[in-house]
Amino acid sequence: MTDSTGPARQTAPRGLPTPPPAGTAALPRGTYRGSLVLVTGGGTGLGKAIAAEFVRLGADVLIASRRTTHLQAARQELARVSRDGGTVTAAVCDIRDPDLIAEAFDTAEEAHGRTPDILVNNAAANFPVPAEDMSPNAWRTVVDITLNGTFYMTREFGRRHLAAGTPGSVIAVGASYAWTGGPGFAHSAAAKAGVKNLVETLAVEWGPYGIQVNGLVPGLMPHEDMTEDIRANLARGGSEGGPGGGADHDARQPALRVGAPRELGWAATFLASPYARFISGHTLVVDGANWQRRGLVSPPVVTVREQMGRGPFREGP
Repeated sequence: MTDSTGPARQTAPRGLPTPPPAGTAALPRGTYRGSLVLVTGGGTGLGKAIAAEFVRLGADVLIASRRTTHLQAARQELARVSRDGGTVTAAVCDIRDPDLIAEAFDTAEEAHGRTPDILVNNAAANFPVPAEDMSPNAWRTVVDITLNGTFYMTREFGRRHLAAGTPGSVIAVGASYAWTGGPGFAHSAAAKAGVKNLVETLAVEWGPYGIQVNGLVPGLMPHEDMTEDIRANLARGGSEGGPGGGADHDARQPALRVGAPRELGWAATFLASPYARFISGHTLVVDGANWQRRGLVSPPVVTVREQMGRGPFREGP
């Protein structure tokens, strides 16, 4: 409808509002005081961002990683955001090894006198490769870390709580191509589909014992731990979400901006909180609706090999 003074004015798209500033808590102060949270892959990237929000709300946090190089720096950085006495400890753990996982849980119990109340399965492996070029070792490595490691961690967590008769909460970081498939990422997409199914299965199995299990899927949230292919694609410009980003990539999201890692942290602290006790078996996607985007007209198909700048496939040793 127009008025008598002239044509209707159209408002330019503005996208979703930017999040509150870093350091803002999503839940009441002290929500996690007295809780112990174990975050795998917590030394960098999105794992560290998730750990920071739990620490900010008073939790004691144990960050675990295969690499020792990042753990000490992350521990110091996370300790600075503690407001209510929450402590930060670190442990080296290869989640592909069930024995090492058991040792990490033993270490947590010795240091804190309890099994972690919350487990965040964030550690994963990924890199782009056409399926026909993928080596058996590449497939095994990604599936072993992303799917098997997630199961081993969750199994150890569940067994200890079942034996003690205590409640707990598991969050598994997934990927939207668990639903859609991921051309160029057959290994990771298959593993993440397994993780999604694991969430749904264990939520039913362990619900009667007071253990909730949920998934959490990030959208494009630039951070320092991105894979090289994503880093190359985000090389231009910057954004408040971290390195990379920039106006060109903001415009590719329905939200007209990329996400900030703390937004994933806020979602994680909600899912494991007393305010989400009846949410289990659910995977929450935090990506500004990007994975649901469809064009009115499908774009031309560009093969994965072309997108990666690879020539025609040549069979060889």
